[in-house]
Amino acid sequence: MTRYQKTIEQFETLFKCDIIDLKKLKILAFNGCPTDNGIRSLTWKILLNYLLLDQTKWSSHLSKQRDLYRGYIRETIIQPGLASSPQSNIVDHPLNSAPNSSWAVYFKENEVLLQIDKDVRRLCPDLSFFQRQTEYPCAEIMNQEVGFESLRKRIVSTSLKVESHSQSRLTGRLEFQSNNSLQQSIRNDNSEYEVLANGCEAHWEVVERILFVYSKLNSGQGYTQGMNEIIGPIYYTFATDPNTEWREHAEADTFYCFTSLMTHLRDNFMKIYDNSEFGILGRMQKFLSLLKKIDNEVYELLDKQKLKPEFFAFRWLTLLLSQEFHLPDVLRIWDSFFADQDQNFQFLLYFCCAMVTLQRDQILNGDYSQNIKLLQHYPPDTDIHKIIEKAAELKRIHYI
Repeated sequence: MTRYQKTIEQFETLFKCDIIDLKKLKILAFNGCPTDNGIRSLTWKILLNYLLLDQTKWSSHLSKQRDLYRGYIRETIIQPGLASSPQSNIVDHPLNSAPNSSWAVYFKENEVLLQIDKDVRRLCPDLSFFQRQTEYPCAEIMNQEVGFESLRKRIVSTSLKVESHSQSRLTGRLEFQSNNSLQQSIRNDNSEYEVLANGCEAHWEVVERILFVYSKLNSGQGYTQGMNEIIGPIYYTFATDPNTEWREHAEADTFYCFTSLMTHLRDNFMKIYDNSEFGILGRMQKFLSLLKKIDNEVYELLDKQKLKPEFFAFRWLTLLLSQEFHLPDVLRIWDSFFADQDQNFQFLLYFCCAMVTLQRDQILNGDYSQNIKLLQHYPPDTDIHKIIEKAAELKRIHYI
């Protein structure tokens, strides 16, 4: 039996138990989930606190949650004026300028929708997956139930324009980023993708709906550019599950796992929390402090060159490195991150330090322009297993 086959057997042995041993599962997941048999998909659902540890309760729990999500769709994606209001006899209409007009809210939401649409269309541009047709389009919208309209129609029909800087957390608000870095973060392209026929949906349209529903249910936070990079790998993992019973419900399951993950990451996306312990500035300061402890020589050089972590580590920490490596490598890295999430993703800090220290010779011999180019465009073909091993070693030696 090969080592890989043995790992599969260890996971499947755990999944045969009525009560999942979370400690053992985390140890296995930290060392990497097999790509076979939907093991990663199932493991992530457990680690992200969507599936209960008691398997005997899965059926009723999943049925309830998936019905609830369908209810969210019914509540959030509906044309104004079609939902009756027993408290008012006033007829609402698109030209109604009253602040409590459902149409005014509708048009405001379209601004958010256009930003989401712009972002999800370019998810993982190296893969054709998100442009392909899903097997399981949204029944309520595809069946054209009264009151429902596809988000595709909302986008086509609106003439609103969205300025990226008004919505963007990773671009417009980062006045300290260089122009080149800013352009790279935006990755602005105007590529148009083939629109599928009515009754069909592309995977990116499913992701768009999830993010739109999430933004409406979390109005205090809403949608911020970069969330698309967080949800993409989760949806991809669930939507490619070989088990059709799981794959059919990838949309609802992704919504809940993404929502759970955002409880840990949302401070990174909200300016008001920047200076808190778990805000993005606080996280970058922890990264710097850890790097200084691990490799003071590299730290001193970066400090001397005034190469601030805002120029490279902001994206690393906010997006969990989803833009630095190829998707298969990102999925492997996230196995370890999700197994470590209850420690507020401390392993992410060690992983970032390992990325820097593994390039220390090149950094120590480089000038500012060479080093910023290296760190902003980290070699995507780097052996991630070496980085993971190095990060695990650093964590054992320099525990925060």
